[in-house]
Amino acid sequence: LTKTAEYADVVLPAAADWCEADGTVTNSERRVQRTRKAIDPPGQAWPDIKIISELAKRMGHDWGNPTAEQAWDELRSLSAMHTGMSYQRLEELGGIQWPCPDENHPGSALLHERLWADPLEGAPAPFHACEWLPPIDTLTEQFPLRMTTVRRLDSYNTGVQTDGYTSPLWEAESLRVSPEDAAQLGFEDGERVLVSSRRGAIEAPIKCDPSLRPGLSWMTPHASGEADVNLLTNESWDPKSGTSEFKATAIRVDKLTPEKQRG
Repeated sequence: LTKTAEYADVVLPAAADWCEADGTVTNSERRVQRTRKAIDPPGQAWPDIKIISELAKRMGHDWGNPTAEQAWDELRSLSAMHTGMSYQRLEELGGIQWPCPDENHPGSALLHERLWADPLEGAPAPFHACEWLPPIDTLTEQFPLRMTTVRRLDSYNTGVQTDGYTSPLWEAESLRVSPEDAAQLGFEDGERVLVSSRRGAIEAPIKCDPSLRPGLSWMTPHASGEADVNLLTNESWDPKSGTSEFKATAIRVDKLTPEKQRG
């Protein structure tokens, strides 16, 4: 089981839909493409559609046994941006970019292409001035460094969803700081330190990063077993966007005792 599944009361084995079930996939350029079943799922694993349908049946709602295409047709009947994307067209065109409002539409290479039409099609895009406010987690003498959270290249999508995945790009978790900050604070590259914020503290090795400006540091949120950065980050959120202030944590870095250094 994954670490997430270990928290569950019930685990329903699901097929790997990208190779063990039919369906669609949408990439980051909004292109919807067909996926096709290549192998049967192992053991008692079922495709997501079957799992959801069986759950509905046990809760008193018989949805039958919809195919992936029937589920997709229901989606595009409810989403105007996908209306023109039948399985047949996805097959013929090798994929279509949404918005695609009808079956004569070729798809949209540009998401907001109407805004560039002359004359303008529809209402103009609204822009609003927003007053800048500094991070809630302020820097002080006690917490003088700004820490942000980042994702490394090997930690996107599937790469961060399973312990079974390894990458030649993988690196052990560390607190990245500028060489200037490391020198000023008296730390050596690779030294294990205590990283503290107003909410908690963790231990992690220091790693110097010449690309960082003094005063800025970073860690990833993906290695909770090595160093749980979520114990440091701020849960305050922006009232306009609803975004948590994970990217602007005030921290301090202290030396560990010799006993702690030896683990």
